Amino acid sequence: MKNLQIILIVIVLLVSCKNKSENVNNKVNLNNTEKMEKLEKQEIENLLITYKESLNTSNAEKATSLYTKDGIFMPSGTPSAIGVEKIKDAYDFVFSQIQLNIEFFIEEIIIDDTIAYAVTSSKGSTLIHANGQTIPEENRELFVFEKENGSWKIARYMFNKTK
Repeated sequence: MKNLQIILIVIVLLVSCKNKSENVNNKVNLNNTEKMEKLEKQEIENLLITYKESLNTSNAEKATSLYTKDGIFMPSGTPSAIGVEKIKDAYDFVFSQIQLNIEFFIEEIIIDDTIAYAVTSSKGSTLIHANGQTIPEENRELFVFEKENGSWKIARYMFNKTK
């Protein structure tokens, strides 16, 4: 009887240690996942900063380089530009017409494996080259990102005026 009690105590202790070990492993995995997601979000935030800079400097080449090969740029009031060549043409045209001076405000970034999206808003001003007039600029934006060759790129981008 005493041997049976000792065996039961040993089994209970072993099971208890295993559960604690599993809990520690689960916490480590959760921490690693949270760290990875934080790094992924930071990479996307950096991409958005670079994109904003390309807009504010009218750098069509730089803006285009931030898209996936089959990316789609969907500007308000004009046809979608599909693929790198058409995207570059669209930005060349936009920058020939206006000069932006904006700031992005990131409202959310959601990541799911190799796809992510960001909801942003932007505010600033636009210089219209044709007449030299500067007007307020305010938009809301939706970005869809894909991992391409290990880096986040813009897969789809759409915006519209808020006022």
